[in-house]
Amino acid sequence: MKIHIKNGRLIDPKNHIDAQCDVFIAAGKVVAVGAMPENFTANRTIDAAGLVICPGLVDLSARLREPGYEYKATLESEMLAAVAGGVTSLVCPPDTDPPLDEPGLVEMLKHRARSLNQARVYPLGALTQKLEGERLTEMAELHDAGCIGFSHADMPLSDTLVLMRAMQYAATFGFTVWLRPQDAFLAKDGVAHDGEVASRLGLPAIPSCAESIALSAILSLARETGARIHICRLSSREGIALIRAAKMEGLPVTCDIAVHHAHLSEMDIGFFDSNCHLVPPLRSQRDRDALREGLVDGTIDAICSDHTPVDDDAKLLPFAEAEAGATGLELLLPLTLKWAKETGVSLPAAIARITSEPTRILALNNGHLGAGQPADVCIFDPERYWKVEPGSLKSQGRNTPFLGLELQGKVKYTLVEGHVVYEAPTEI
Repeated sequence: MKIHIKNGRLIDPKNHIDAQCDVFIAAGKVVAVGAMPENFTANRTIDAAGLVICPGLVDLSARLREPGYEYKATLESEMLAAVAGGVTSLVCPPDTDPPLDEPGLVEMLKHRARSLNQARVYPLGALTQKLEGERLTEMAELHDAGCIGFSHADMPLSDTLVLMRAMQYAATFGFTVWLRPQDAFLAKDGVAHDGEVASRLGLPAIPSCAESIALSAILSLARETGARIHICRLSSREGIALIRAAKMEGLPVTCDIAVHHAHLSEMDIGFFDSNCHLVPPLRSQRDRDALREGLVDGTIDAICSDHTPVDDDAKLLPFAEAEAGATGLELLLPLTLKWAKETGVSLPAAIARITSEPTRILALNNGHLGAGQPADVCIFDPERYWKVEPGSLKSQGRNTPFLGLELQGKVKYTLVEGHVVYEAPTEI
């Protein structure tokens, strides 16, 4: 299939392109940008006038709920949600049921994902067997099966000796360890930030130091072992300060935040809105502002959706009992554009946070549209407003704090390896 995408504004942060350019695709790859190659005859032409053409989005955290949690979502529903949101590559945490601690499970997940011919799935392997924090997994075998890195997801790993051994193992093979910093004892049973809202509502609280104390330990172990570390979903200004210092020191550390945390704070919990029950919790407005500043100055490398579909029954419970999480795959792009507009960040810089920067973290040679690269493309209308409603989402999980909000930026086409895997319905 040969495809000619014309008349659009091409934004390719890695290749420093922001101009009106045509893109030419053949045999699943980008064959030229700008001038048409000789003897090129398109089978299909996509007119992108008024639209932005960019690399397919790369999401660093999206739970697909398979295997084990199909009642919350299925691979089919969440992969459709991914491409509807312009996401062509995503990282899947290992906290499935059973966890991704054996090569066979990883191979099965990758095979299922490939059979759908939609977004690319990069699983994270479990750091310890069954995510119990006691015995290390065979990381080399899991890597051979297709794991892009190793994580403990949101499960506590309190034994720092086990964590150090895991980092040493990972450093030996050059694997990246993905960790969400939270002290399990300080955070025990907590559901909200330790601030005025939790006090007023009587909710069990999680102090910011639960993150900074755990992060300090992780960075000390990284310094000791030389392991490459990716910190997942920072939420506090103290955590950002620690990352900023670690980067200045030269430690091999990267980090991301969930897109929800760039917009929301503890005040958005309101009167026990369980859609705002997230992990990590929504923190103070000062923390949120620090996250935004960290994105602007580059301390925070990337933005992820932290897509966590939850079934309706689990969200209808009282706040403290409701299951944490929010859908995010289809909101990653518009919420990133919203952050950029509100902070004065350029469109190319914003798109870099969800394309080229995540691929740098993953050490993959994609996330851009240079000649010869796989044609993973997102084409979106930056001016199109749409209302976030349950019926407008493809994900099986319709839980999000942004229900009812009008967002700007709507995906029109998504291509994976040169195939149009999503095309927005024609508006009447």
